[in-house]
Amino acid sequence: MKPAAPIRISRRHLLAMTGLSAGATLLGRGIVFAEADTLVPILNTAANAKKISLGPMKQIEAGVLNVGYAEAGPADGPAVLLLHGWPYDIYSYVDVVPLLASAGYRVIVPYVRGYGTTRFISNEAFRNGQPSALAVDTIAFMDALKIQKPILAGFDWGARTANIISALWPERCKAMVSVSGYLIGSQEVGKVPLPPKAELEWWYQYYFATERGRAGYDKYRHDFARLIWQLASPKWDFDDATFNRSAAAFDNPDHVSVVIHNYRWRLSLAEGEPKNDDLEKRLAEFPVITVPTITLEGDANGAPHPDPQAYAKKFSGKYSHRLITGGIGHNLPQEAPQAFVQAVVDVDRY
Repeated sequence: MKPAAPIRISRRHLLAMTGLSAGATLLGRGIVFAEADTLVPILNTAANAKKISLGPMKQIEAGVLNVGYAEAGPADGPAVLLLHGWPYDIYSYVDVVPLLASAGYRVIVPYVRGYGTTRFISNEAFRNGQPSALAVDTIAFMDALKIQKPILAGFDWGARTANIISALWPERCKAMVSVSGYLIGSQEVGKVPLPPKAELEWWYQYYFATERGRAGYDKYRHDFARLIWQLASPKWDFDDATFNRSAAAFDNPDHVSVVIHNYRWRLSLAEGEPKNDDLEKRLAEFPVITVPTITLEGDANGAPHPDPQAYAKKFSGKYSHRLITGGIGHNLPQEAPQAFVQAVVDVDRY
């Protein structure tokens, strides 16, 4: 089953209808037209209603994990994997999922290791949070579901995972949507000091480097996550029900260990697993991404993020960048779901 056929609306016609000049750029909450003669799919607006639940979770053994995930849309539709970040969960995509499903996509949203219903199969497994391990998890998850080449879309940790897979295994990614662009890093880069203002933005990383920080995050993980949400998305007026629905995912017994290891690894304060050393060496060369890509950024992102001009040349395939305006912060899929969906549908045609 294919997505619904789009209606062709030329940029000139659209601007004429809105009364804007031909030189204007239409960028708004959930509305993005970054190119001339953009194809605008007509999605099922009924699916845009507020959704409380993503339905019953499914579980599947994949690699070292038993992965919890949500799924919607036709089983024979083109697959889209939506990858969440920290401190968020699959409900960042609660309004994205029905829109993509109604457009004919098979939409799959897994919990990352240390979140929700995802569990390590072995009690002895290393609770590793290094980025390459999360990417290997995702490849194993795709293999378990027999999905060869999905569209990958994500933000925060999820965008980094999508970047890594697209760079190291381009044959496993049809196209990518990445919030905040190119996020591949290395431990060597993590050793380089930043100007004081930039270092301040990473305060939690340095807090996590201490045992006090680990104990504090464990004790106050919900309060901590709420603070990050507020700082990263200063104009997002989320309610308690929205936060609490996601915060339940942080009660996973491995959550603190995975998160703390992730940030300590970045600062070379914790070792990764030897089996990932080769992957990390390749990533430390900051490989160019060849798959078709759309990068997104919110105009009110309060979290650390790179300048789009700094990473544009890291994408050698068909590529475009979109700024989503209207007070959109770090959790872009939940704050601007229609803009995120539009990017997925558009990159599928690249």
